[in-house]
Amino acid sequence: MAEHEFHLKAVWPGGRNSEGYIEAGNLQTKISIPSAMEGPNVGTNPDEMLLGAAATCYIITLAAMIERAHLPLENMSLESIGFVDVTMGVFTYKKIIHKPTVSLKQEASATDFEKLNVLIVEAERNCMISKAIKGNVDVEVEPIVSKSQV
Repeated sequence: MAEHEFHLKAVWPGGRNSEGYIEAGNLQTKISIPSAMEGPNVGTNPDEMLLGAAATCYIITLAAMIERAHLPLENMSLESIGFVDVTMGVFTYKKIIHKPTVSLKQEASATDFEKLNVLIVEAERNCMISKAIKGNVDVEVEPIVSKSQV
């Protein structure tokens, strides 16, 4: 069994509305609370980073599954939306919706599209981040699937 470690260093100089900095491998950025939550809105924030982790994990997992299935991928993109509920001053990350757009090459068969539709759902179930947040944050997938027009 292989085990991988990831390290992050954070600097936070003051109170709630300060601006901090994080560094984790290739990720190096300022952090603060977003303006929607009455913060200074500098750099990124935990809400965006959780959404980014879930989205990148999902699209990379889907790409790997499509490759292993030998599907004729033309292109793929993703839009993801995170929903945070604020009730009585308590912030709760409620839901993430992934909206992948996947196009297969012109030679793709009906069977290829059937496999793709299964993989789109399975990728969310197999994504490490989806597994980590399961039971706390709902994750939904709303795909757009097409055949290349070229």
